Amino acid sequence: MPSVDILTSLSICLALFFGAYMVVGNTLEIGVLVAFVMYIQRFFDPIRNLTMQYTQLQRSMASGARIFDLMDRTPDFSDHENASPMPIVKGEVEFQDVKFSYVEGEEVLRGINLHVNAGETVAVVGPTGAGKTSMVSLLSRLYEIDDGNGAILVDGVDIRSVKRKSLVRQMSMVLQEPFLYSTTIKDNIRYRHEWVSDEQVISSAKAVGAHNFIMELDNGYETVLQQRGANLSMGQRQLISFARAVVGDPRILILDEATANIDSHTGQLIQESLKTILQGRTSIVIAHRLSTITAADKIIVLELGRIKEMGTHSELMEKNGLYTYLYDMNFGETLHGVSGDNTSETAGIESFDNPQNNLPSI
Repeated sequence: MPSVDILTSLSICLALFFGAYMVVGNTLEIGVLVAFVMYIQRFFDPIRNLTMQYTQLQRSMASGARIFDLMDRTPDFSDHENASPMPIVKGEVEFQDVKFSYVEGEEVLRGINLHVNAGETVAVVGPTGAGKTSMVSLLSRLYEIDDGNGAILVDGVDIRSVKRKSLVRQMSMVLQEPFLYSTTIKDNIRYRHEWVSDEQVISSAKAVGAHNFIMELDNGYETVLQQRGANLSMGQRQLISFARAVVGDPRILILDEATANIDSHTGQLIQESLKTILQGRTSIVIAHRLSTITAADKIIVLELGRIKEMGTHSELMEKNGLYTYLYDMNFGETLHGVSGDNTSETAGIESFDNPQNNLPSI
């Protein structure tokens, strides 16, 4: 485009220069000069259009190259040759001395040992970067544990010895940022569970409190969503994401900051719905809003890739440790059992980032 525009401008300038000289010498009429300038512009118009099409072609070729590059990539890991299908799970999960790192030499998880009974609700809390999301990513086999770095067992079976699809079809995950497709609400809820009936879709929406607002839309469950669900509020998108998670009746449910970006009213609706949804399922809940996980059967407090504390809400509050500090910071209260001069919150956070320090004195 710049080259074509420069040539167009240069041609017009030359025509004006020599044309003006000829007009002064009475060898050319002004009307003919104007006509020549117009001819030059008309001449370059198709060239400019061709240039624009070529630019678009280059963009398309670049996008196509990226698409084919993605399609040609091989997964970082694949099922073992002798991997067997995962039988129907009860939901017992066990981490056995699990170590993991994204970059060699920088461990994110440093020997995690955890046993979750079938049907339990376990909450995982901790400062940013403690390894919470890494734990559930390994459980759903988004990443593979290297040999010698521990194992994750589901119902006593090492998840590396089974086919991944047979495992994850019995699990569901709700993320902090829901991803919805440009199709109907019904299809978004059904997602990969093609066998699910319309009645089951509606039942799952009712279970999470999404049915009422869906029926208020122009086409109900047949309403077509815009890209990423842009025609819905954040809370409504998250409710649909919850409905999608439970429609396949998963035995293991993972909630990764699922209520972080929604308003208090919608959060309350989801909390009420969770009482029904989580029954009979093994649930692992990652939360920064500690008020949402006080009723969990077990709370795991992570710090720098290690389990710092473990117990129920009341047990951890009595310990007056890291969980108590995070809980009080979450509610803006004074730390339990501490008096004296006030110290800055920054000093407290720095103290927790360093595993060699004790609790900050405030």
